[in-house]
Amino acid sequence: MTDCQRLPSPPRRLPGAETPLHDVRVVDFTHFIAGPYATLILADFGAEVIKIESAGSGDAFRSYPPHLDGEGVPYLWANRNKSSVALDLKTKAGRDVAMALIDCADVVVENFSTGVMERLGLDYASLSARRPDIVYCSISAYGRTGPYANRVGFDPIAQAESGFMSMNGFPDQVGVRAGPSVMDIATAMMSANAIQAALIARTRTGRGQLVETTLIETAVNMLGNFHMAYLATGTSPTRFGNTQPTAAPVGVFETLDGPIYLAAANDRIFRRLMVDVFRKPELADHPDYATSSARRDNTAALGALVAGLLREDTRETWLRRMHAAGVAAGAVRTVGEALDAPEIRALGLVSEIEHPTLGMIPNVGLPVRFSDTPVASARAAPLLGADTDEVLKTVLGYDDDRIASLGRSGAFGMSRGGPNTTFSAEQRAFP
Repeated sequence: MTDCQRLPSPPRRLPGAETPLHDVRVVDFTHFIAGPYATLILADFGAEVIKIESAGSGDAFRSYPPHLDGEGVPYLWANRNKSSVALDLKTKAGRDVAMALIDCADVVVENFSTGVMERLGLDYASLSARRPDIVYCSISAYGRTGPYANRVGFDPIAQAESGFMSMNGFPDQVGVRAGPSVMDIATAMMSANAIQAALIARTRTGRGQLVETTLIETAVNMLGNFHMAYLATGTSPTRFGNTQPTAAPVGVFETLDGPIYLAAANDRIFRRLMVDVFRKPELADHPDYATSSARRDNTAALGALVAGLLREDTRETWLRRMHAAGVAAGAVRTVGEALDAPEIRALGLVSEIEHPTLGMIPNVGLPVRFSDTPVASARAAPLLGADTDEVLKTVLGYDDDRIASLGRSGAFGMSRGGPNTTFSAEQRAFP
């Protein structure tokens, strides 16, 4: 980062305070977004997350742009507060190390294609027979059974197939996907919640269980009340752009120098808008606008009226008046404007943390605060395999000789003295 981009340090933790999940250990076989973001949540909550990566190549998300001196920014985002152990799971020695780590863990998380963990002998059926108390989270696109169990799926596909995409955009255009990977992130949140629920259940029953989440089911849930609207009426909701079919005026409006989003979602807020902001009390009582139903019937005329008034002054002036009056409104910002906004900075959400090779890197924390058990201090995403030896020593009690022997057996791939075998790029990844 340049000097002009310097960010503050993360919020300080209370000295000696425990984290919410300080006594939980997670073995993490995930890659890309949905799985890693789920385990990031657990790691930020204080769980010890040991990320198992393919020796030599690692999580493919490492290669995704943009990059900071060769490190993929998307990987840095999704893998904070974890340790990286690089193993070649095609070797018995590598699988034995993975199994030994699982024997010392509370949770296993994976999001491989259906059948991969079975072929490795690391599936729930195999592990639960050995460890009945293990909580095992399996994240997939369509579930592990049924007609689509073997089908590859990604976030925008889930957006398309769930109906979510059909509701985004303007009525006269084809539906569009949400830019960020909202289904991956939402699935991660569902997964982290489910894992913690299973851990709570284990305190009562003594038993672990299989937890399953899917992109497609999450995407359907992300339709919000609109899935219920279809089930109740038989009519599929359609795109309504930046407006809202249940209230007016709601939407994006231009001011003299920039757009705002206004949501006068009920009679009380509409009256404040007309009386306190626009200073036109006669419009608040006009029969075409006085009630929510009347405003819905006259949405176009009301929208044109509001648009004309807002073009008479600057965005800052209008927003100051609206906020003072209790009218819901905000500037339509770029990503940069949002991250640089004073209220975002005041929350301590954006900071910088130290990376082992990159120096200080940007960091965006979780939107969660605990009064007594604050989240873990932010630690940058690990270099590939950087923690292999340390984890094997501290968690498994292995000494240098045993680790060296594992290296000769190929547990850590060719880079650690394993068999001199040539693999294709596809073979170097997990099977």
